[in-house]
Amino acid sequence: MAREWGVLPRATGGRRIAWAAVPEEVAAGIERLLGDRVVGAVSQPGGFSEGLAARVRLAGGGGAFVKAASTSTAPSVAAFHRREIAISRRLPRTVPVPRLLDAYDDGDWVALIFEEIPGRLPAQPWRRAELERVLAAVTDLVRALTPSPVGGAFLGGPRLGGWAALAKGAAGVESAVVRRIGALSPWAAGHLDELAAMEEGAAPALAGQTLLHGDLYPFNIMLTAERVFVVDWPHAWVGAGHCDVVTLLASVSLSGMDPQSLAEEHPLTRDLDPAQIDAVLAMHSGFLLRIAASAGAGADRHLVDMMVALGLASLRWLRDRQ
Repeated sequence: MAREWGVLPRATGGRRIAWAAVPEEVAAGIERLLGDRVVGAVSQPGGFSEGLAARVRLAGGGGAFVKAASTSTAPSVAAFHRREIAISRRLPRTVPVPRLLDAYDDGDWVALIFEEIPGRLPAQPWRRAELERVLAAVTDLVRALTPSPVGGAFLGGPRLGGWAALAKGAAGVESAVVRRIGALSPWAAGHLDELAAMEEGAAPALAGQTLLHGDLYPFNIMLTAERVFVVDWPHAWVGAGHCDVVTLLASVSLSGMDPQSLAEEHPLTRDLDPAQIDAVLAMHSGFLLRIAASAGAGADRHLVDMMVALGLASLRWLRDRQ
């Protein structure tokens, strides 16, 4: 069967704000934590959070990365920021993640101040050498975070699953979502019961003791000359060590690469029972496509486009594996 490659959508959300749009009292509070005045700020590409995501330059010549959101205007983003503060404070210094320098929270605005990483996002479409660097770093990260050094009620569960709910929703909203998904993937609509069955039997494929990133895509990776950093950890959860690499591999098909051949070579996936990979792909595609197909007119279209692209990438790989 001829392969169907996807299209790379824009990897940055459309609801970022500039430093100048941060309320004066909030900006002043962030500057107090920085210990210096912000004299310049450049919004950064990558990721879909609303609010501020900028490298800031300080009067004394230093710099930092700051992201911030308002609870009143972006409550879910602010909640994710608060969760990321708790997670970042507990991550070992030895793992390649930016160090959280400080955090600001006035009950409405919440901001995270990270050390500035002098790097860049991986090129998209992927360059093979950069992808190999990232896949090796993911292997090392899984080893370093098994067993999980972070625990607590603030950790979320996996953002996976959606087919089972769609299969049970015989009428109303869920049936409308199924129709929208069917327009994107007739194969999925024709195999809804099988996808739901994979999802409902997926628990063994997800069980493990690794702290997983939960959102491991190119827009959450920074490359420096020597290291690969993984950024943005609000969706971390504890599970099987292969889960992050499976979802990352699924996304490489958007660059015209074959995820199956890469999975057959990677140390975290090459010896897995095929059903374990299938389960992750089913749950991953179900989560993304159900959310994207349920999005209303006010949703960030850049985010919806990315969710559709990533969901269909997982679905195509799963279909080919069947």
